[in-house]
Amino acid sequence: MALWSQKLEIPTAETALPGREVAVPVPPSHELLGTPMTPPFPDGCEKLIVGMGCFWGAERMFWTLPGVHTTAVGYCGGVTPNPTYEEVCSGMTGHNEVVLVVFDPTVTSREYMLKTFWEGHDPTQGMRQGNDIGTQYRSGIYIDDAGQRSAAEDSRDRFQAVLDKHGMGQITTEIVDVGPFFYAEHYHQQYLHKVPNGYCGLGGTGLSCPVGVASAD
Repeated sequence: MALWSQKLEIPTAETALPGREVAVPVPPSHELLGTPMTPPFPDGCEKLIVGMGCFWGAERMFWTLPGVHTTAVGYCGGVTPNPTYEEVCSGMTGHNEVVLVVFDPTVTSREYMLKTFWEGHDPTQGMRQGNDIGTQYRSGIYIDDAGQRSAAEDSRDRFQAVLDKHGMGQITTEIVDVGPFFYAEHYHQQYLHKVPNGYCGLGGTGLSCPVGVASAD
């Protein structure tokens, strides 16, 4: 199989890289919010894990929102345990670059987090986001309960109706059970705070997703 095609196909357990048992160290606190990026999180907080292209810009999009307790970038949706960034970029782990968002639902809402997700990228592009191409750039929502699945699927259907009205393509976002979340290396955490002029390849469709409107007011 050519390297290029490897980057566009999810490997199987037999073909994926073996990974390792040791997890990468996680910084003690968020660079801006000052809150821990690892559990346990405060009682009542909810979490959402999404992939929407390069995780640098995606994380910044969420840490600026009211009601967000903490954010972290990592890898999800693949096979290889405790992968490195280089391994994920090889296309041989199956993982997606994702953002963990922990938020207070008394200040914001799950629907508003999903609205930010849909509007912050183009969910119709398959294994890419703009010029970033590979399995690690696919659109995804990684859910851990039935309520979250219902909200994700409802928001997808609502946004698809908007895309249809504007002659755009079909949403390719995967909505799947979360599985293991592996934290990315420390230098990726809050990257665009550390490197304000760093790369951000995200770009939305310019269309509004009709969920979370009340929370946005």
